[in-house]
Amino acid sequence: MKSKPQEKNRKASNHPTQHHWHEMNRKQRREMMRQIQSEDVSLEVVHPDAAGIDIGNEFHYVAVPPSRDSQPVRRFGCTTAELKAMAAWLKQCGICTVAMQSTGVYWVAVYDILEAAGLEVYLVNARDTKNLPGRKTDVQESQWLMKLHTYGLWRNSFRRSQEIRVMRTYWRQRNDLVQSAGRHIQRMQKALTQMNLQLANVLSDLSGTTGQAIIKAILAGERDPHKLAQFRDPRVKASEEQIAQSLEGNWQPDLLFVLQQEQAGYEFCQKQMAECDRQLQQYLQQREDRSQGAPLPEEKRKERLRKKKGNAPQFGLREGLFRMTGTDLTRIDGIDVMTATAIISEAGWDMSKWKTEDHFVSWLRLCPDKRISGNKIIGKGRLPTNNPISVALKMAASTLRLSKTYLGAQFRRLRTKLGAPVAIKAMAAKLARLPHAALRHEIHGPRSRLLPTQTPRITGPAAQVESRQPWIQSHPNTGRGLASRSFWGAPATALRWLYFSASVKR
Repeated sequence: MKSKPQEKNRKASNHPTQHHWHEMNRKQRREMMRQIQSEDVSLEVVHPDAAGIDIGNEFHYVAVPPSRDSQPVRRFGCTTAELKAMAAWLKQCGICTVAMQSTGVYWVAVYDILEAAGLEVYLVNARDTKNLPGRKTDVQESQWLMKLHTYGLWRNSFRRSQEIRVMRTYWRQRNDLVQSAGRHIQRMQKALTQMNLQLANVLSDLSGTTGQAIIKAILAGERDPHKLAQFRDPRVKASEEQIAQSLEGNWQPDLLFVLQQEQAGYEFCQKQMAECDRQLQQYLQQREDRSQGAPLPEEKRKERLRKKKGNAPQFGLREGLFRMTGTDLTRIDGIDVMTATAIISEAGWDMSKWKTEDHFVSWLRLCPDKRISGNKIIGKGRLPTNNPISVALKMAASTLRLSKTYLGAQFRRLRTKLGAPVAIKAMAAKLARLPHAALRHEIHGPRSRLLPTQTPRITGPAAQVESRQPWIQSHPNTGRGLASRSFWGAPATALRWLYFSASVKR
C-alpha cells in the first residue's frame, strides 16, 4: 500500500494540466475550479512570475505574489509617468507576465507600456473574470487575476499587430464618416418632407447627381419647380414634369435653415472621407509588397465592373490590398473590395493565429450555439456579435440572393429551407472559411477549383478526356473524392470543394 504523500502526488498528476484548459469538457473545468477554491490546491504552477492588474479609469490596482514585496498590492494612477513606474516596480519584483482585463479602452495605454518594458501581457476577457467568489473589490480582483494566471487558467485575447491596427483606425474612421453622412441625408429628407417636397418619390437617392443639384439650387434661392426640374439627369426615370410636381411645397425659413445645416454637414463628411482615402492610400503604398511580383488578376465579371458604389474609396484599393496580402480576396463570389478591406483591417493577413477555419468562424461568433449535456443537444441559442467582419460577411451573404453562381444557388436553397436570417448567418460562416484558406496559402495557383475564373465550360471530346482525370483523396465526411476538373466544367464538384476547402489541402 502506497503512502499518503505518494497517493496524493499520484492523484495530482492525474489531473489535466492547465496547458489543455481549452481541450477540457465542462465537467473537467468545473472540477478544476473546485480545486482552485479548495484549501489544498494541487495545481501545476504554469506562470510562477505572474501578476494581476485590475484596470480602471483613474486608478489601476496591481497585485504580485506576497513573497516578492512587502506591499504585494499597490495602486497606480493612469498618467504615463505612473504607468512607467508600475512597469519598473513589476520588473523589480521579478515579474515576467501580467494578466489584466480588457476594460473599455483604458487597458490600451497600460498594455503598450508594459509590452515596451519587455513583459508578457495577457489580455483577459472581462466576461471570464467576473465570477469572483465572495464580495468583489478592486484589491481582491487583482489578486484573483494573479492567482488564476499563476496556474495558467486565463486565455490570452487576440490583439492585432501594429501594422494592422493603424489600418483599422483609418478604416473605422472612414466607416464612421459614411454613417454620419447617411444621417445627414436622412435629416435632409425629413426637412423636405415637412415642407411637402416629395422629392424622394421621384429620386431614389438624395446624394446622387440630380438630388444634390436640386438641393444646392434650393439653398441658392431658387423656388421655381420647373427650373429646379431642369437639373434632372438623363438617367433618372421620372420625367421633368413629375419632378416639378413633387417640388411644389410650403417653403418655411426654419426648415430651409435645417436643410442648409445638414447639407453643409454632408459635404464636410464627404471632404473628411476623401482625406481618409488619401491617408489610407499612402499607408498601403508604404507597406511591404507580399505579392512577390505576381500580377493582379484582371476583373472580368460584368456585375463587378458595372456596379459602382457611391461610398467606395476613390483610389485603387483592390491593388493596395493585393500588394499588402499577396492574395486577391475579391475573386470570391459575394466578397467585394469593401468586405475584403473589412477582413484585412480587422483580422490582418496572418491567419496563423487561428489553427483551423473552425476557430476563425468561432472567433467571429458565426458558429452554432449548441448546449450539449449527456451527448444530447438540450438547447440552441444565438451568439450576438458586433464584430465588423461578421457584419460585413452577413451583408456579403445577403447579396448572394441574386447571384448566378453556386454560392447563390446554395444561399437560395438554405433561404427556402431555413429562412432568411438563418441562411444569411450560415452563408456568412461559409464565406468566412474562404478568406481564411486563401490567406493561409491553402489555395495555391490560380485557385481554379475554388474561386471563379474565366475558364469556359469544356464540351465535346475534350470533356470526355477531362472526365478521366484522377480523383483526389476521398474526404472522410463524404466518402467521395473530388475530381480535378475546371471550375465551370463541374459545378457539383466545385460545390463540394467549396464546402470542404479548408479541410482538404491540395
